[in-house]
Amino acid sequence: MTKRVSKVFAGSRIRELRGRIRKTQQDLAKDLGLSPSYLNQIENDQRPIPPPLMLKLCNLFDVSPAYFGDSDEIRQIQALREILGDPLFKSASLRPVELQAAVRGAPALADRFVTLYRAYRTIIRERNDAENAQYNKLLSGEGLAAPQIDTSGTPVVAEQVTTVSPYESVGDWVQRERNYFDEIDCAAEDLYEILDFSEGLLAANLERYLRDHHGVKILTDSSLDSRSVIWRFDKRGRRLLMADGVPSESSVFYMAQVVGRLGYGRLLDRAVKRSGLTSSDARDLAHVGMSNYFAGALLLPYTRFRQSARTKSHDLDQLQRQFGVSFEQVCHRLSTLQRPGQEGLPFYFIKTDIAGNILKSYSATRFNMPRFGGLCSLWNVFRAFATPGELQVQVSRTTDDAVFLNVARTVGHAGTSYFDRPRRVAIVLGCSVSHASELVYAAGLDLSDERTIIPIGPGCRACIRTDCRHRAIPAAGFQIDAGGEERGVVPYHMVAQSGE
Repeated sequence: MTKRVSKVFAGSRIRELRGRIRKTQQDLAKDLGLSPSYLNQIENDQRPIPPPLMLKLCNLFDVSPAYFGDSDEIRQIQALREILGDPLFKSASLRPVELQAAVRGAPALADRFVTLYRAYRTIIRERNDAENAQYNKLLSGEGLAAPQIDTSGTPVVAEQVTTVSPYESVGDWVQRERNYFDEIDCAAEDLYEILDFSEGLLAANLERYLRDHHGVKILTDSSLDSRSVIWRFDKRGRRLLMADGVPSESSVFYMAQVVGRLGYGRLLDRAVKRSGLTSSDARDLAHVGMSNYFAGALLLPYTRFRQSARTKSHDLDQLQRQFGVSFEQVCHRLSTLQRPGQEGLPFYFIKTDIAGNILKSYSATRFNMPRFGGLCSLWNVFRAFATPGELQVQVSRTTDDAVFLNVARTVGHAGTSYFDRPRRVAIVLGCSVSHASELVYAAGLDLSDERTIIPIGPGCRACIRTDCRHRAIPAAGFQIDAGGEERGVVPYHMVAQSGE
């Protein structure tokens, strides 16, 4: 397969790195052997970064080439395209070149615009919920509460303070950190090595550690399941209670979480404080996320796991058996291997339910998930739901012409009774097809045959493909031709606007 080489414009990233070490543009130009005027052009995106200069920058700032990639720019452009597809903006859609210019010229402003739109959507959702609640009250005969009146006779309107969802805030923070938290990762790895944990005996190792170092006992509580609780930590009684039937790989993860909370609470607190998250709900969620991160780093220590992943060609089933963890834990851990100078393959990781709601996502690649719309129906994650437990392999091409190799599989437990409704979700893990030789899942694939590559998009509203037979709604920025001379599967043609 012929690999297309694209120019890399990353002036804002160079300025950010230069600011960290407090160097002037002239000082950095001297270090790089450039003229100040040439560096100025690069920092203002008037010139791309040549490969030799990219290598110098990586060595100087101790970062990988992926740091200068355009994945963040692509994510912002896609988000803006989705937003401008909202009927609120009518015909305000911008051409791709204009969106790119806006993001490159004012990335902070573009980010604020996305945040503002999120807040707007939250307000609309809350308003609709409130109106539905009032309507239901009327139907039930409760009527409406009498309005409160102030001393001047004016009705008092409760102030509604709406912010971006805590889940979205935490997700954005994790993405900015590239899903890697060095202090936590190294601390967990050091603990694994100091205590000489064994890969096949994690449950016994963790149970002994909790008992000897924290006086915590592991017990089963049959009442938890009836309350839809998986585990509960009784801090006063020094007991970790688990529901009946918890899989072994889940129980070791819960124990590792408690180890992090009890022994490394200050470290987790420090990471959350640095996040800049303002709401208490977001900080609480971030703390849970850091506990989860510590647990994953303890069960799958960085150096050992990274080496095993390479040796086994990233065979997820083999890694799962070797470390005694779940399929999801292996996939998520692979997406966190971003330690400077010791990076693993750049994966994207997505967890979604059968309705297409994204429950968790992270991308160390150019792959981008829709932020305001649905998922592409051609994606193999939906085929995974039709074949529970079976691994689905797909080679796909996104609308920005990037080609990815990804695998998808459902995860979850079986029902315990006829009336049980087990949660069924799917995991997708993928990376650029340029790394196919390092993945066991490329075995038998003819990557040179364009017919085997599935064209997927970021969701119909932001997808610019005009020939898709699976389109649900028109894309933003296109005119609709519903002429009656011919009819396809989709009852209209999308026509690019002038200058598109």
